[in-house]
Amino acid sequence: MEEKGLPETLPGFDQPLALLRACHTKILAHCDLLEQLVTNLGNADKEQENRGASRQVMNYFSTSARLHHQDEENQLFPLMMRQSLKLADLVHGLKQEHRELDALWESIATALKRPQDITDHAALADRVHAFCELNRRHVKRENMEFLPRAESSLSNRQLQDIGAAMAARRGVRHDG
Repeated sequence: MEEKGLPETLPGFDQPLALLRACHTKILAHCDLLEQLVTNLGNADKEQENRGASRQVMNYFSTSARLHHQDEENQLFPLMMRQSLKLADLVHGLKQEHRELDALWESIATALKRPQDITDHAALADRVHAFCELNRRHVKRENMEFLPRAESSLSNRQLQDIGAAMAARRGVRHDG
């Protein structure tokens, strides 16, 4: 299983909205990898490949994707929801989707930690499908409805502050 659609280099913290979009691409690629992994679970010929894919997916959705949600919820969403009731409703919906994604991921991660104990592959496949479809809808909403508004309304200073907070959350020095 290989990573498809991932950019070779990501934008820097000096371009926080572009970085969030690039993270969306990574989320979608990891969903594809997760779906392939679940399809291959139990296939002895794919055991080594599955272990690597499982580690990659577990690491991504348990760390990077969580940081991505924190970036949005702690820095970006508060700035945007003050602008209008329509944006506040959109932000509320996006935050609710984050909670749903987190709950789905927890149930999937629990199973992936001990794949030998999975007894109901169909139930796991259903949860993975729900998780990936919700991620796809969520990313589309953010890319099409939310981020264009952020791009047109946030000041350079606000963008610098968002980028600095994103870097700090990851323990990265940023002089933006």
